Amino acid sequence: MKLPPELVQQWIRPQETVLDLGCGDGTLLRQLIDEKGVLGYGLEIDPTAINACVTAGVNVIEQDLDGGLSNFADGSFDTVVMTQTLQAVHYPHLVIDEMLRIGKMCILVFPNFGHWRCRMHLGIRGRMPVSKFLPYQWYDTPNIHFCTIADFESLCREKQISILNRRFLTAHGRANVMTRAWPNLCSLTAIYRITR
Repeated sequence: MKLPPELVQQWIRPQETVLDLGCGDGTLLRQLIDEKGVLGYGLEIDPTAINACVTAGVNVIEQDLDGGLSNFADGSFDTVVMTQTLQAVHYPHLVIDEMLRIGKMCILVFPNFGHWRCRMHLGIRGRMPVSKFLPYQWYDTPNIHFCTIADFESLCREKQISILNRRFLTAHGRANVMTRAWPNLCSLTAIYRITR
């Protein structure tokens, strides 16, 4: 599912400093620069995506998130963003700690592996699901941590992280009655704004 950029933009004020972790081709950061006038930087490990960032005029640093973020000072950004990358890092809890250290606010977007379709596919077929939403086989997936909304909120309670806002989306990128009533069962994507 392609994330509607306005869902992240709504929580970022004009002229903020923004760090985008796992920024991909820099599309989100470019929109934030153009529409919000942010001073933004992206971190990315994929050479093709880095080239796309450079072509788009996005400041990008080649860096593996699993190596930590010690090259950034405490509180050096207004907002740190990570979209669709949390499930692909080796130690998500440590990356979140680092995000909260260097950013006043953090926005995380991740797939919800507790969605009913994932549960049903695994329950009926006994195999990891492969779909448009999860287009990888178990052996070549970049997703190494299968997090659910309930897992993430439990981690936030454990680490005393404040959840400021949350949105739960369907496969079409919209919220509805079902995603609001049963987010862990009915949402494909979760968006959180957190702080310490």
